[in-house]
Amino acid sequence: MSDRRRLVFSILKFCSAEMQSNQLSDDAKESLEVASQCLQSAYALNLEDKHLDVSQTLEEIFKAATLNEPLKKKGPPSAADKEEAERLKTEGNNLMRTEKFTDALLMYSKAIELDGSNPVFYCNRAAAHSKMNSHHLAIEDCQRAVDMDATYSKAYGRMGLANSSLEKHKEAVDNFKKALELEPDNESYKSNLQIAEDKVRTMGTTGGGGLGGMPGLGGLPMGPGGFDLGGFLNNPALMNMASTMLQDPNMQNMMSQMMGGGGLGGLGGMGGGPGVPTGSEGGPPPNIEGLLQAGQQLAQQMQASNPELVEQLRRQMMGGPGANPPGPNNQPPPGNI
Repeated sequence: MSDRRRLVFSILKFCSAEMQSNQLSDDAKESLEVASQCLQSAYALNLEDKHLDVSQTLEEIFKAATLNEPLKKKGPPSAADKEEAERLKTEGNNLMRTEKFTDALLMYSKAIELDGSNPVFYCNRAAAHSKMNSHHLAIEDCQRAVDMDATYSKAYGRMGLANSSLEKHKEAVDNFKKALELEPDNESYKSNLQIAEDKVRTMGTTGGGGLGGMPGLGGLPMGPGGFDLGGFLNNPALMNMASTMLQDPNMQNMMSQMMGGGGLGGLGGMGGGPGVPTGSEGGPPPNIEGLLQAGQQLAQQMQASNPELVEQLRRQMMGGPGANPPGPNNQPPPGNI
């Protein structure tokens, strides 16, 4: 049992070192913390049991043991299997183009069963997973692809998109940087990297939330000197969108409830704009919780109405490079998907 406890102690030290590194997200570190606690409970030990220490780290031991050992793969596919797998991949690509994602995923899986050594099949299946909002599975398949081919830029790019969809923007930055190292002229990777870096910067400076800005008010964009109301009012696209929103009966009803006391407890005679009722005269003072909720609702409506404009506004207010939204090139080119 002592040898097993020494092994578990080495695992605990590895987990502890990983939790101190900058390579993992907060969610991943939290998972490692839970795993560490479970191991300590199962084997009745903790990091204070220094008598179980060994001279090398677990990572050093593992590297030495696997130095000349390649990844385990199935036996090489026959020529007929390889040909059939390519046919299935092509069929999957055609199904992707017609948005039959479930069928495409099945084709890619069948291709993998015949030839599990081709990283393209895993990367293609990752694209199908992402289209079906199974982003965790997409990341797993992309990781399998880069395990087989560390120079496969498209797999890093797709992993970045999947991480972005899961709001794991730090990981997405790393993915897009790696993709750009391998394919420096790819404009899609450049654009997606910029967006991911903006997200990380916004989260770091404002605490995230909503549209990435003022916490609690739906993330209204903040500039280096604070919220730039003048910049908003002077933006024709924003004003046009606001005008359209105020003509929406649902929005008018929501604003009526907020301004009339349903959401803010009355605004004490504050005048509303055209189509927005005023608060009751002499009513109670504004309720800050209601105000925060109103800001969040308004931000969500803006995001749903015109997400590209919201992204453009965020970038402008933060002073980030590239005021124009990235456009449709965020996705990697279809090519040999």
